[in-house]
Amino acid sequence: MADNSVLTSTEITSLADSSILDSKVTEMSKENLCMASTSNVDEEMLQVETRLILVQDAGKQEELVTAVKTVKIMEVPVIKIKESCPGKSDEKLIKSVINMEIKVPCVKMDSMEEFGGLDSPEFENVFVVTDFQNSVFDDLRKTDCRIVGPPVILNCAQNGEPLPFSCRPLYCTSMLNLVLCFTGFRKKEELVNLVTLVHHMGGVIRKECNSKVTHLVANCTQGEKFRVAVSLGTPIMKPEWIYKAWERRNEQCFCAAVDDFRNEFKVPPFQDCILSFLGFSDEEKNSMEEMTEMQGGSWLPVGDERCTHLIVEENTVKELPFEPSKKLFVVKQEWFWGSIQMDARAGETMYLYEKTNTPELKKSVSLLSLSTPNSNRKRRRLRETLAQLSRETDLSPFPPRKRPSAEHSLSIGSLLDISNTPESSIHYGETPKSCSKSSRSSTPVPPKQSARWQVAKELYQTESNYVNILATIIQLFQVPLEEEGQRGGPILAPEEIKTIFGSIPDIFDVHMKIKDDLEDLIVNWDESKSIGDIFLKYSKDLVKTYPPFVNFFEMSKETIIKCEKQKPRFHAFLKINQAKPECGRQSLVELLIRPVQRLPSVALLLNDLKKHTADENPDKSTLEKAIGSLKEVMTHINEDKRKTEAQKQIFDVVYEVDGCPANLLSSHRSLVQRVETVSLGEHPCDRGEQVTLFLFNDCLEIARKRHKVIGTFRSPHDRTRPPASLKHIHLMPLSQIKKVLDIRETEDCHNAFALLVRPPTEQANVLLSFQMTSEELPKENWLKMLCRHVANTICKADAENLMYVADPESFEVNTKDMDSTLSRASRAIKKTSKKVTRAFSFSKTPKRALRMALSSSHSSEGRSPPSSGKLAVSRLSSTSSLAKCSSQVTFGICEELGAVPSSNGNKPCEV
Repeated sequence: MADNSVLTSTEITSLADSSILDSKVTEMSKENLCMASTSNVDEEMLQVETRLILVQDAGKQEELVTAVKTVKIMEVPVIKIKESCPGKSDEKLIKSVINMEIKVPCVKMDSMEEFGGLDSPEFENVFVVTDFQNSVFDDLRKTDCRIVGPPVILNCAQNGEPLPFSCRPLYCTSMLNLVLCFTGFRKKEELVNLVTLVHHMGGVIRKECNSKVTHLVANCTQGEKFRVAVSLGTPIMKPEWIYKAWERRNEQCFCAAVDDFRNEFKVPPFQDCILSFLGFSDEEKNSMEEMTEMQGGSWLPVGDERCTHLIVEENTVKELPFEPSKKLFVVKQEWFWGSIQMDARAGETMYLYEKTNTPELKKSVSLLSLSTPNSNRKRRRLRETLAQLSRETDLSPFPPRKRPSAEHSLSIGSLLDISNTPESSIHYGETPKSCSKSSRSSTPVPPKQSARWQVAKELYQTESNYVNILATIIQLFQVPLEEEGQRGGPILAPEEIKTIFGSIPDIFDVHMKIKDDLEDLIVNWDESKSIGDIFLKYSKDLVKTYPPFVNFFEMSKETIIKCEKQKPRFHAFLKINQAKPECGRQSLVELLIRPVQRLPSVALLLNDLKKHTADENPDKSTLEKAIGSLKEVMTHINEDKRKTEAQKQIFDVVYEVDGCPANLLSSHRSLVQRVETVSLGEHPCDRGEQVTLFLFNDCLEIARKRHKVIGTFRSPHDRTRPPASLKHIHLMPLSQIKKVLDIRETEDCHNAFALLVRPPTEQANVLLSFQMTSEELPKENWLKMLCRHVANTICKADAENLMYVADPESFEVNTKDMDSTLSRASRAIKKTSKKVTRAFSFSKTPKRALRMALSSSHSSEGRSPPSSGKLAVSRLSSTSSLAKCSSQVTFGICEELGAVPSSNGNKPCEV
């Protein structure tokens, strides 16, 4: 075997930058490999055979022996020996790595005594060792043998890959292609152990932390390497990450860099930090203290000497209550939220709190407050200047040209002040194309401002402010959230971002065009200019862009609230942006509600503009059309929103009712009313069962309360839905309802009603009786609503004829003792008996077969029952008696409604 001892690291050299050695293998081009595989092989290295040697327990594992026979190719290094110089020994370096076929069968080795016979320059030996901590492994490592673990062999056999070359013992490949750097370790033994484990798992160690490092393993949250890793967005890991990965070394296809595994061992932002909070409200303080514990830190009261950081609310705190020590970091709250958002401890120097009561500031304030003889004159001059500025603002809606230093800044009142146009917004990246267009810096002002011009100016001002708000939403919130390569990974999932912002960019583009047209009109103002044409021009665009956002605004709001609670990084992101002047200290939800409010306010301004427009002005009629078009847009939005909410209600019913038919979902169907009832008869379920009726415009869904609640349902987006609380019984078309019975109120009957229905599979009418349990909806209103929709379904105008007032005695309907303990106990016994009967019944007779048997028994009166046992006779007699009872009740119903029973007394026929 060729000697590559210079590539084997000892305990001392393992702490050095191993990338120097590894780069000789990993950074070679494919061209060199191809060259080495042909002519250069003969020049640089003798032709040798490759061979696998199974050491001790490795040769006893059948799976491993089978895998070794499957591996047919092995990577072999090509060694180049430099010419010897005076005073220096020959230096051997790896020139390239080639793939060579394994033609020699594998052999087994039980002890080091056999090593002498196996070590031969004719073979490139690879030793497969199961234990990297026993004496045999140490002996092989000292002799610079090439050693691999069983997972390497099994992985190559499974994936059909060549056996990889490594200049160090390689047990598994769970850290292959990972480049690690260490910081904060004081114990040399611990660091040596960690480096060795990384090498055994295929990882590479670098001494300096730079862009090539994939992970920083930190034992503290300070130091230059830590700061560099934070600035580069490099994941910062705990040492436990390496130990846990080594515990899973025998797992096939395991990778230590997988997010689910890696995120368990990331260094939290506030590790080793003890925080205290000053100037916050009790609610904010409690929230930040809870967030501190979630992010790996702890907190103490203000003034405790053990604190490492004092978080200050700079807007409320004017003076610190004590003199901070040199070890205490006094920082703004932006450091706190920025650390959470980056998922790493941010540098404190950028967020240090500066006192507002410095001696220089006190001196300047005192000089300004002195009452000198010239102070009154200065105040008068200041008042005159402010008055002049206010007059100029009244004359022109356009701002004076800004100084270059203020070109990209926004004031706190930017959401309310026309002087802030989109060109002054911050730039995070690509924004809608309209963002870069600026307003005119001057405009001719009419010699006498008319009321119409004043309203037009106000319309332009509000439109400009609205465009600024939309630009802030896009540039400050949406664009950063959609950016790739965020530190710590994406803050939100793409579907969550789409749900929150929806069609905001499309709305922005439309209103940017409206704002530009209004600006051109105001710059070249003339009383005959038409403002209504502008809104008529973009009415179709408004219809396209607004409904998708307005309809799902509540969902957008709920998504923001949910993500803010569940994702600390998103909460920190909102806190940081809310504190910026561009937002005017408004939350994202408060900004997103502006599109919902915009169109009604535009309609009011156009109506006011119409009032101040002369009748002979052509814009008068155009404004009326524009107002009408805006009302149509808002009507379309409201109608679309109503349909969307109706569809959402149907989906809620489907999720709430277990076994609900899929055909309930239909574009023309809408939920009308939900009624909670109790069954009073044997249909559609047992007496006393809690039944929920869902009235749709064309059908009635009947569901009962579940006796056992099933497990939760998890959607594809990992959102857990509540378990279905209802069980589907029947989906009935309203056309099957023949009569709606209003049961009169008596002492034994309250809030009762019944439905006489004719299922298509039945020959007779079926009576469904219920008692309403909810008091929100009066029974009279519910029955009228039901009759109206039944009449609409069957195309009848006389909905009142469908309702029939009846006495409870006529239909044997009563609600007495429905809530008594005895009644509940009897219902429980009845349910239990049914379960027992079903459990011990080996042949369940269908209902239709039972009816046929009963009808045949009635038609064959006078005949003796077959001699099949007394048990069968008793069953037939009991069922026939029940049939007689039910036939008497049915006869009473038909008699009241004008129906005549048939000859067999069981199936009444309508007249």
